[in-house]
Parts: sequence; structure tokens; C-alpha cells
Amino acid sequence: MEQEFEKDAKTILIVDDEPSIIDLLMHNLSREGYNIISANDGMSAVDIALEKKPDLILLDIMLPKLDGLSVCKRIKNSLNVPIIILTAKDTEIDKILGLELGADDYVTKPFSVRELIARVKANLRKVEIVSTPVVNQKNDKEQKKESKIVVGDLELDLDKFEVKVRGEIIDLTLREFEVLKFLATQPEQVVTREVLLEKVWGYEYYGDIRTVDVTVRRIREKIEKDTSAPKILITKRGVGYYIASK
Repeated sequence: MEQEFEKDAKTILIVDDEPSIIDLLMHNLSREGYNIISANDGMSAVDIALEKKPDLILLDIMLPKLDGLSVCKRIKNSLNVPIIILTAKDTEIDKILGLELGADDYVTKPFSVRELIARVKANLRKVEIVSTPVVNQKNDKEQKKESKIVVGDLELDLDKFEVKVRGEIIDLTLREFEVLKFLATQPEQVVTREVLLEKVWGYEYYGDIRTVDVTVRRIREKIEKDTSAPKILITKRGVGYYIASK
């Protein structure tokens, strides 16, 4: 089921095997000005995503032919597109597993349409902010200096969206890069999970802070020698996280 496309509108792929859910989301997201495409099984979702390259995907976990988590992994291997998992399962393991495979967010069914739309807008807005070039009139030397953040063994190239630890390039997702960037711009300053949700995820309300914890754990697995005794990305127990300057 598809609508007539608006030329300059963002395109959202809805993947769900329940026609009522697709109809509900299509109706409400269309009213917000988005183009909508849909799929009702996992295999079709992968094919459509790779062909149409939507700006965002709403993805149910329980799907015929190929489950949503496998769909998420396959799509993320080829496309850097924000994926919001829709799940009827309210167990921590499902939420964490979805994020481990590259999902950017999750919403538990039954969900508030208003909340879901807020999360769609937040994820799309974050992509726009990251991809919008900054016009800077400073000379090349100044620009090159400002495009890099170096804190101890950590180096971030903001132009290339590249992270190096002790000179080795580390492969991070866009969300992981943004978390590290936000913390690295203020080394030794503890940032709460709520602030990270607001500033990095773009939420204008407090979402589930466990999303932040899962993302931080993923980053540590990539940048730390020993995740049980991190030296770069440090936890301030009961408060939040910070980047160590030494």
C-alpha cells in the first residue's frame, strides 16, 4: 500500500504484518507530510528498503518470512538509515538485542501515536543536523583544527565521521559517533543520561534511559581494551558518563 509521493517530503518505510497498524501509521504520518511505503513481511522489507532507500524505517519484530531483528541487521549492513523498532515484547533482552543490531530506537506496543511521531521527527532531525554542511569563513588551517577533537587516546574527525583510538580507526554507527562527539567536546564533564537523550537522540521529553546505557556499552566494546575497567568512556555511578582526558 503506497500513497502518491510528494517530491521533497521524507519517505518512511513501515514494516508490519498487521494491516490495522500500517493503516494507522500511514494515516497519521501522511498527515505530518511524509511519503509512506510499506511491507508486510521481512523479506519484502529488505528488498524494498534497499531499492527505495527510505529516510527512516518503522520495523516490527514479529514478522513472517524473516524476523524484524534479522531485517534490521541486513538493512544496516547496507544502509545508514534510522530504524525504529516496534515491538509487542516488553522484555529487556528484546529491546537490547534490537539496539545491538543497529536499531536507533524502539517503541513498545501498544504505543501512543503522538509519542511515535515525536520519535520519528527526532530521528529524522538528527540525521539532518549531522548531514548539513556548516558554512565557515575561517581559513583552512583553522577549519582543519576545528574539525578534529583529540582527547587522550581518542581522536574524532568531524568531517569524515571517523574515530581513532591510539591511531586505529574504529567503526561506529552514526548514533555511537554522536554520543562520543558530545562527550568529547566537554572532557571530564559528567553528562547525565537524560541530557544525552535530549541532545543526541533529540527527544524533547525523557525517554527510556536504558537506550543510552546500551549505546554506551556498545561504544566501550569498540574503543576500550578492557570493558570491565574502561579508561576512555567512564561511568560516574548514579549520575552519567564522561570522557577521561588522560
